[in-house]
Amino acid sequence: MEEALELNEYLPYSMAAANEQSYLEFLWSAFESNYEQGRYEFASLAFHLLYMSFVSFSIWQIRMARPEAFHMAMVGFRADDEGKITECDSPFKFYDKLKESQIFRFLKLIGCNNDQVGEFAKFVKRRNKIAHPTGTVFFNDQQAIDDEIVGMMREVRNIEAHMQPVIAELYQRFLTDSAQAEELEYGTFGEELSANFIHKAYMSMADLRHCSAFDVTTFGDHPGQDVITGLHVEVVALAVREGELVAA
Repeated sequence: MEEALELNEYLPYSMAAANEQSYLEFLWSAFESNYEQGRYEFASLAFHLLYMSFVSFSIWQIRMARPEAFHMAMVGFRADDEGKITECDSPFKFYDKLKESQIFRFLKLIGCNNDQVGEFAKFVKRRNKIAHPTGTVFFNDQQAIDDEIVGMMREVRNIEAHMQPVIAELYQRFLTDSAQAEELEYGTFGEELSANFIHKAYMSMADLRHCSAFDVTTFGDHPGQDVITGLHVEVVALAVREGELVAA
């Protein structure tokens, strides 16, 4: 269970859409209650949906950071589907246009090779066997599902490691765009960070910790240095505060 709960670190810290937030809360509740009651087969289905949500958020971030490369990766898709995928207004909408196995191909844009993509996607095939009436219970003891969770979390960390350059690109763009604006869209640095970065880019706590290590002195004598510094201080404070909560 403890290994599974680590996934929270890689899911969005907060979301603007209440229905999306409640959806993830529902999945966590379904996972925990079924796990605690020994209904491991159903617990695995809920955890798989959380895993696929994480993948969706990563693809969303790739599309935001590298739109041209993302568009090129859709070679072979129907023209109508290309437009729909590009215009999706939520990471959850990707699955309206893509098969689950297809979405992993976009991870090649962050340097993942075919073998790695295959490792990420293998859990979909396993889940499909569980989701049909086969007459077989695949996860009939705690050790079996724990082993599955260990494997999935290994791939989550692998994807997150590959995502770090993308997160850095998004963070630098957010800082420079905010600094170049005549004024902040929201009243405080904290509100600006939450609405225009954490919510828009579906940033996780793991993502934000990576951002907190960014060296803002690289902006040198940027005319918006005060804004950049103010926003970065908020990120660092959030990372420190959440780190203390985890430690406690």
